[in-house]
Amino acid sequence: MKTFAAIDVGSYELAMKIFEISSQKGIREIDHIRHRIDLGTDTFATGKISNEKIDELCRVLRDYGEIMKGYKTDHYKAYGTSAIRETDNRRIVLDQIAQRTGINIEVLSNSEQRFLDYKSIASGGDVFSKIIEKGTAIVDIGGGSIQVSLFDNDMLVTTQNMRLGVLRLQDQLGRLNIRPEQKEGMLDEIISSQLAVFKKLYLKDRVIENIIVVDDYVSAIVGKNVDGLEHTSVTASSMDRFLERVRTKSVQEVAKILDMPEENVTLLLISGVLINKVTKVMDAKTIWVPGVTLCDGIAYEYGEKNKLIKASHDFEQDIIACAQNISKRYMGSKRRGETLEKIALTIYDSMKKVHGLGDRERLLLRIATLLHDCGKYISLVNLGECSYNIIMSTEIIGLSHVEREIVANVVKYNHMDFQYYEAMDKDGYITGKEYLTIAKLTAILKVANGLDRSHKQKFRDVKTVLKDEQLIITVDASVDVTLEKGLFAKRADFFEEVYSVRPVIRQRS
Repeated sequence: MKTFAAIDVGSYELAMKIFEISSQKGIREIDHIRHRIDLGTDTFATGKISNEKIDELCRVLRDYGEIMKGYKTDHYKAYGTSAIRETDNRRIVLDQIAQRTGINIEVLSNSEQRFLDYKSIASGGDVFSKIIEKGTAIVDIGGGSIQVSLFDNDMLVTTQNMRLGVLRLQDQLGRLNIRPEQKEGMLDEIISSQLAVFKKLYLKDRVIENIIVVDDYVSAIVGKNVDGLEHTSVTASSMDRFLERVRTKSVQEVAKILDMPEENVTLLLISGVLINKVTKVMDAKTIWVPGVTLCDGIAYEYGEKNKLIKASHDFEQDIIACAQNISKRYMGSKRRGETLEKIALTIYDSMKKVHGLGDRERLLLRIATLLHDCGKYISLVNLGECSYNIIMSTEIIGLSHVEREIVANVVKYNHMDFQYYEAMDKDGYITGKEYLTIAKLTAILKVANGLDRSHKQKFRDVKTVLKDEQLIITVDASVDVTLEKGLFAKRADFFEEVYSVRPVIRQRS
């Protein structure tokens, strides 16, 4: 059994949960400590966190460190989200915090953060699996933005981020010179305009029956002793009636009835209006509020990585499904992508002893094969550059910004001459390790692509074996590979440069 601490440095709250995690009993929460600290308003308004807020953050984190010692925690993970992510002097702030508290905070990209929130919901097990069998939307409401992910038949269909977070909306309303009674009307206009675009692009004829909500305000009251919201699963009409009651009372009255700080009431209303608008746009009937937080997702991931718990859902398949849907949106060839994927993974698995990469890099290669031709949607001439720009501009849930950079570069250099480290890293984003991963995966994708130049899937039944500094690629004798052999040399040269192994095409006798 391990004692684990998960720390969430959020936009408006600093939270820590202590868990006991074991293979016998799974994940058990044993303490939950929260401290309200509004980092988001500073960041979203000025691009920086004030010195006073940093002092307060460090003081509370030192207290959290003492609590961890008291529980004799084996490990901890501390993550920062949008308030830290969007801070201009992020590295300076993180270094200050580490020096003053001894706690290292890692910053999650939006897609990583939402993926952990998604894992926290999935930690509910059978309930989650049963709900997403039907059309379902996960509405993940943060301080800076919301993420809407659509599921159908247990598969992730699409996920999109919109800058409609509760703190950001509160800040926007605060800048408008309007009367208090006008605020909800303005809020409705801001939210509706973005949701209308989402509906037009992604909903179409899709039927959404359920909404799953992750937030910090509505989640705090649903399932408690609040009239009409006593259960974690409520009807859309119940949420409607609850919001109507909140509107008719003063902030002080609502705070007293719901036993929450007065400053949270406005954020509760914004979160409720967001949920209400999404529910109406999708015409959903049921709202499920599991009451989980990012900390639960952090603990779930720790237990999963350390083989203390068994995953109840195939999360890797969700990342693949996300890539497949992006390919479909940009008119990618499904058959060609599947053929390229099979050839590339066959080569990757044959070269394990040489490339030294792991399962995560194998996943990145799979995604690169699925998105290999997405740039054709924009230009057949500048295919590499257009593919790169599409991938870097499109969120792939579960991938970090760096991983998306790797995939985008692999796809780019599949179509273009490879650039070496100094030229590729002109913006300073890519480390030497990431550069080598890009080079190794690009070499494999170039060879796989070279084996299907005709786009006729001749190499679907391909076998590869590593022998005497050669990668022997064997194809059926009945296939005419004159074109592939003729165009293969340049791709083989780059593969040999990267691996000191020469790929050779042979036909079965």
